[in-house]
Parts: sequence; C-alpha cells; structure tokens
Amino acid sequence: MSFVSVRNVWQRYGDRSILERVNVSVDEGEFISIVGASGCGKSTFLRMLLAEERPYKGEISIDGGDTAVEPNRERGVVFQKYSVFPHMTVRDNLIAGESFEQPFGRLRGAARTEAAARADAMLERIGLNHVADQFPAALSGGMQQRLAIGQAMTARPRILLLDEPFGALDPGTRLQMHDFLMELRDETNMTVFMVTHDLQEGFKLGDRVLVFDKPRWDPDDPGLFGATITYDFDARNKGMPYQDILDQYPSLAGA
Repeated sequence: MSFVSVRNVWQRYGDRSILERVNVSVDEGEFISIVGASGCGKSTFLRMLLAEERPYKGEISIDGGDTAVEPNRERGVVFQKYSVFPHMTVRDNLIAGESFEQPFGRLRGAARTEAAARADAMLERIGLNHVADQFPAALSGGMQQRLAIGQAMTARPRILLLDEPFGALDPGTRLQMHDFLMELRDETNMTVFMVTHDLQEGFKLGDRVLVFDKPRWDPDDPGLFGATITYDFDARNKGMPYQDILDQYPSLAGA
C-alpha cells in the first residue's frame, strides 16, 4: 500500500478548472519533484497535500487515512519567501514550531525548557547555533531558508512540502541547500514533494519527476480544462536526463 495516495483529484476556483483527474501513488521516503509551466496547478496541488485546500472532487490519503480537513504536524511546509517569524529570535522560531498545538499557542515551564533544548540541538544540526539569539533579518538568504526548513522539521513531519524553496538564493548557496536537504531526507526518511521551475534541480534531487500540464486546451476558453500529471519520470540511477525531457517536452524550457 502506498504512503501517499491521490485518487481522481479535481480542483476548481469558481468556474475556473485548475486540476483534473490527478492520480499518483508515492512510497514513504520518496522525493517527488514537481515541474510544469506557470499556472498549471503545481502550487495548488501542494496546498491540497498540505490540507490548506480540499479537493473539489477526489481523495488524498496519507498512510491510509481520510482526506485531511486542515493542516497538521504530519505535514511541514517551506515556501520560497522565507516562512519564518521576523519578530522572534532564531531559537524562538524553532520553539514556535512545537507550540502551535498548545493552549493559546504557548509553551510554559518545563515544556518550554525542553523545547528550547531541542531547538538548540536542531540549530546545531542546521549550522545556526551561533546566531540563536539574533532575529531573521540579520541572517543571509541561505541561513533564513535553513531556519525555515529547521522550523518545519521541528514538528517531525512525515511529509515535507517545498514550494520553490531555493528560487531566491544565489547559485552557491542553492547548491549548499541541496546538500543540506538531502542529508535531512536521508536521516529522517521523510517523504518530500518539491515544486521547482528548475528542471535540472528537479532531476538532481528527485527520485521521481512529475510533469503537470493541460492535455486539453480550448483557445477560446483557457480556463475550461485543468492540468493533470502528464509524465511521471523515474530520476533514480541516472534515469532519463533533463535535457532529453526538454527535447521531448520543450514547453518546460519556459516554465
């Protein structure tokens, strides 16, 4: 039985169709890269996996459970724009990751002391222990994104959802973040879904690469049909290189 099961999922906003007939099964621990042209529903799909949105039709099952009605600690998420709290110190950002399910969103007494100890351990793991008492504005882009991933990991999610997490970083920092993410994935065996516009990045990091596109298109009514998964490539063991995909699917060059 697959860990994540998406069965005949549709999504629409008003009269506008976004996704239709989306079906995919993912094993626990797999890294799934999601690519496709702008506006083809990639981020919408991620929001449904997060349970921030519910499908118009169809089911999304995690480990055999029912379709979730709201986000929970089982799912962590990191966006391109650094999703951290600017008014909190680096350490408090990680403590906050444990506090959301507490009354009034606060940890007190021994519970906070223990959470602070876990936060410091995570900061050492992600290389930010030396800036624990600083605020995010004092950090570089790469450091802020490390913090965002560390914050998401504090809740020990089974699924990590990444929406263009490295798009705003310089090339050198981006490569460092690739290594960092893969180390975390190998240590935790978490299942990862990553939306990216960088096809090479998708094939480098992903075990599989899902391509979203509209197989049907009405030039008189572009919103009539939604997108779906048109390709599911195995990127492991030096699978099909991304340049071959570009040759076969040139629309991705402008994604």
